[in-house]
Amino acid sequence: MNVLNDSIGRKVSYLRISVTDRCNLRCRYCTPEEQFPLLNHPDVLRYEEILTVIRALVPVGIDKVRLTGGEPLVRKNLDQLIGWINDINGIRDISLTTNGVLLAEKGRLLRDAGLSRINISLDTLKPDKFSYITRRNYFPQVMNGIETALSLGFSPVKINVVAMRGFNDDEIIDFAALAERFPVHVRFIEYMPIGSDTGWQADQFMPMHEIRRRIEEVYGPLSPVPEDDFAGPAKVFFLTGGQGRIGFIGALSNHFCDRCNRVRITADGRLRPCLLADIEFDLKSRLRHGADAEEIRALFFEAMAQKPKSHGMSCNTVKKCVRVMSSIGG
Repeated sequence: MNVLNDSIGRKVSYLRISVTDRCNLRCRYCTPEEQFPLLNHPDVLRYEEILTVIRALVPVGIDKVRLTGGEPLVRKNLDQLIGWINDINGIRDISLTTNGVLLAEKGRLLRDAGLSRINISLDTLKPDKFSYITRRNYFPQVMNGIETALSLGFSPVKINVVAMRGFNDDEIIDFAALAERFPVHVRFIEYMPIGSDTGWQADQFMPMHEIRRRIEEVYGPLSPVPEDDFAGPAKVFFLTGGQGRIGFIGALSNHFCDRCNRVRITADGRLRPCLLADIEFDLKSRLRHGADAEEIRALFFEAMAQKPKSHGMSCNTVKKCVRVMSSIGG
């Protein structure tokens, strides 16, 4: 059986699935300030539909699954879904992106179900700024969630930081210090123009080379970490004398499109070949009209044939994608 490649030969092995568009935070760059419509329950992919898709894709090379949202931990019985995915022969890695609010409460269930790795989104270490950017007061819960993830032995625990000039650029070294003191991967992510209603401003953009320079002024030269099978879009470095690592995701200044190995499914069952390109395929309708494994695979091959070579954006050329991040899946 042919492996799932795109039109320029990139092998697609990594499936990112948004299990909900709902979230217990309202981050300013992720959701619009005004009310926006949430999906009705019947419009969200059911767990059995998600499992059907994964089982269909394993024979063509999908072996890594990441669950996202919204906030995935607000969906009931997520640990059961993880357990069922873990039982699928051929899946060798299950990971989760979370805001951490419910992680202290649910972390052990997730680990026992077979979750391999956790990414926690955290853009500030200051409670007042956390309340501003998220429009919620859950900073203590997130910090407890990080401690829980470390104590349960998740490895690695990654902390994703969206770098924004004028908001958290004064905390770059504070975040680097986390990787010095704890066995965490702190990953700085360039602020991306996702969602036409989320107020993205070019003057808040910080390129990765600037963040790296600031860190090296304090910690000295960063040494690159050799890539492995689980290497993602980040360029990862050892931090001299530190327990953890530092990563940089230059989505605009130094994009990783040439080695993109992923495909996304939105919570409403749309197949999205590229995060920043508004190209989607209606997977849910196929599933609910009884599509078998061959038909599911055929749709993915069709989508991969239209996966763009790159997202076509740079620091100086920006075209916002229409969907907000909470509806795409992080």
